[in-house]
Amino acid sequence: MSHPARFTCRFAPSPNGRLHLGHAFSALVNVEAARRMGGTFLLRLEDIDTTRCRPEYARGILDDLSWLGVVPDGPVRRQSDHFADYAAAIARLEALGLVYPAFESRSEIAGAVIGQESATGRPAPRDPDGAPLNPFPRAAMSDAARAALRDQGAPFVVRLDMAASIAAVSDMGGGPLTWEEAQGVPEGPRKTVEADAARWGDVVLARKDVPTSYHLSVVVDDAAQGITHVIRGMDLYHATSVHVLLQRLLGLPTPIYHHHRLILDDSGYKLSKSNSATSLAALRAAGATPQDVLRRLSLQPTPST
Repeated sequence: MSHPARFTCRFAPSPNGRLHLGHAFSALVNVEAARRMGGTFLLRLEDIDTTRCRPEYARGILDDLSWLGVVPDGPVRRQSDHFADYAAAIARLEALGLVYPAFESRSEIAGAVIGQESATGRPAPRDPDGAPLNPFPRAAMSDAARAALRDQGAPFVVRLDMAASIAAVSDMGGGPLTWEEAQGVPEGPRKTVEADAARWGDVVLARKDVPTSYHLSVVVDDAAQGITHVIRGMDLYHATSVHVLLQRLLGLPTPIYHHHRLILDDSGYKLSKSNSATSLAALRAAGATPQDVLRRLSLQPTPST
């Protein structure tokens, strides 16, 4: 699909904690690319998890970015303001017969996986992130039974019927399911990558109480914000297969992608909030300057517009 002429990228953190060096690197790579290309840099707060995301973390993100000299070129998009958009996307997929409510709990899924592995003596199939694929296929329960449970108020998640979705994309035409991956730098030469969404199985797209998930909201938001280049960490490379599948199903444009290197800790693991990576706020409190952060990340100062 064609893209707007103006290079537009975004940084999209979740306000469920303070930013760390890995976040700083991704934000700076994005803003530097936008400045080089004379384009637009946008900020999105991915706050669909209303339990863990907090206003003080959102304020902290804005403070940390301002301290780094990273200023968006437009208003901040907050996902919690757009649940109706995601619900509309789910409704469109439901009308196509491509999603279904699933009622198995996490413990039931874990138990089935253990049983499967015990019976076969082999590891259960896993997605690219290493999580076991859902062992309960859509055909295990009739659509009428699922509808009845939903009407009774039973808790559920909305799963994408992956096999049906891949078949639907094939029926739509438009060629193979691929994306363009920029090499070296976000505006660099591109390589065509063939998507392999089937490796993810029937992914979760929404829950009973939250009408979206990361996979769904990211493609809706990128289209809504006119993103031409998605610049994010290599840990999300394989998830792109699911995203381009959803883009094709929903009639949304597919941006150009660039998956940058990850910032690792001393043990070789990706920095993360769950591993208590040192926050930018803590570095600031210890006397670090933005220039210190740039040196640690092996980056040059971001030119101003």
